[in-house]
Amino acid sequence: NRIFATKAGSNVYRLRIPWRPLSNDAAPLLSSQNAGNPEKGSEAKQYDIAIVGGGMVGLALACSLASRPLTRHLNVAIIDSNPALGRKHFIKKEDLPDPRVSTITPATISFFKDIGAWIFVEQHRHAYFDKMQVWDYTGLSYAKYNARDADKEVLGCVVENKVLLSSLLSRVQETDLPKKIYPSRLNSMSILPNSSSSEVDSTLSMTALFTHGRLAKLELEDGNSLYAKLVVGADGGKSRVRELAGFRTTGWNYSQNAIICTVEHDVENHCAWQRFLPSGPLALLPIGDKFSNIVWTMSPKESSEFKSITEDNFLKAVNRALDYGYGPHPTPSILGSSDLFSWLKGGISKSANDSFEIPPKVIKLASERMAFPLSLRHANDYASKRVALIGDAAHTVHPLAGQGVNLGFRDASTLSNVISEGIAVGADIGEVSLLKKYEADRKPANVMMMAVLDGFQKAYSVDFGPLNILRAAAFHGAHHISPLKKSIISYASGEMRLPLFA
Repeated sequence: NRIFATKAGSNVYRLRIPWRPLSNDAAPLLSSQNAGNPEKGSEAKQYDIAIVGGGMVGLALACSLASRPLTRHLNVAIIDSNPALGRKHFIKKEDLPDPRVSTITPATISFFKDIGAWIFVEQHRHAYFDKMQVWDYTGLSYAKYNARDADKEVLGCVVENKVLLSSLLSRVQETDLPKKIYPSRLNSMSILPNSSSSEVDSTLSMTALFTHGRLAKLELEDGNSLYAKLVVGADGGKSRVRELAGFRTTGWNYSQNAIICTVEHDVENHCAWQRFLPSGPLALLPIGDKFSNIVWTMSPKESSEFKSITEDNFLKAVNRALDYGYGPHPTPSILGSSDLFSWLKGGISKSANDSFEIPPKVIKLASERMAFPLSLRHANDYASKRVALIGDAAHTVHPLAGQGVNLGFRDASTLSNVISEGIAVGADIGEVSLLKKYEADRKPANVMMMAVLDGFQKAYSVDFGPLNILRAAAFHGAHHISPLKKSIISYASGEMRLPLFA
């Protein structure tokens, strides 16, 4: 007990009050109510990890944390103003496909299965594909890829972004991971230097731990405040976390926009098609039920025109671009047959004799046409004290190979693994020395993929005779040479080995 005395006039009052040490649970109450600086909004809360951005990559990180023995009990806050996160089911099966889709690699499919989210994807519309055809407008050559060339079952799966988001949300909601979703935006973030003392009592109040540099403090637009050992920026290409943490970026804007939309055929499409046109690539991706997704890269002026023309004229333009428009169908090759490469170790690919095919005709527009500018952006650092970036917050790439979100999912998987390893050795999960291990793993792989995609974009944006022949030679080699084709498929599938000879 403790005895407190107070004087009122000539009388002295003595109070006997039971006393016990404050537990960790009581510490937040003390810091918010009695520290002389009350928190705005509701009482401040402390978390192990605050994920800013509840999109696909942010929720994938939460699911990955929930699936690991050493991280499944971490207390996680998810900060995102998307109202869909407050609803368990927001997809109607009778809805037409959304134009915003992702091409998921086999590596990402395996990741989704590991974290328990793929079973939810399979409950909605999705489309596996096991072959792909790539060609350009010159008609000089083409390349066909088949899953069997790399001893795989599929090359990938096209899924609507809303299906991926819903599946990840359903999975994270059914896990025992302690989590809370804040339907707001991040307003400010404060991180103080570590105190001189290397050992700090973990039972201190949140305010004291923050003052000693052991917690980051986040202020939200709705007035809520919270503290976290680690803040993860998963909030996209215009990341607020990246801005507040002072991370610099390198990159540039392409003088290109992408038009995306959903189209319908009179037959089901089972192949991914991509044709390189003078203004940029045009992709036709299967999404099931006789629907396909269009991703058409062109100049901003062209995108404005194609977005506003009538549906009939747009469909004619798409079919022309996928058929005889801009140039003839590819012939076997100006470079000759596959005999040219018969001397190579590994021989000719299994699909080397597959002939060129014309994509299925588009008969109907099944969604609105959306346009957005394209850019390349890369954070110079992925991690600093108590902050890590994942997904588009760390890197934005050209969509021509559909690799952007797959890189983000690998970021999420790697970061959760690094956090788990840190917990195993008793490390502070917000210390920069631990977070730099995540950066060291992901940064080289992301930079290499960005360089490959940027190289493709530049190589196919120039119409020059000798360069056209070199491109034709590259297509021809990629179509016929088994080791090269297998390596390209493996790299694009998420194995992250450079597309060179085995």
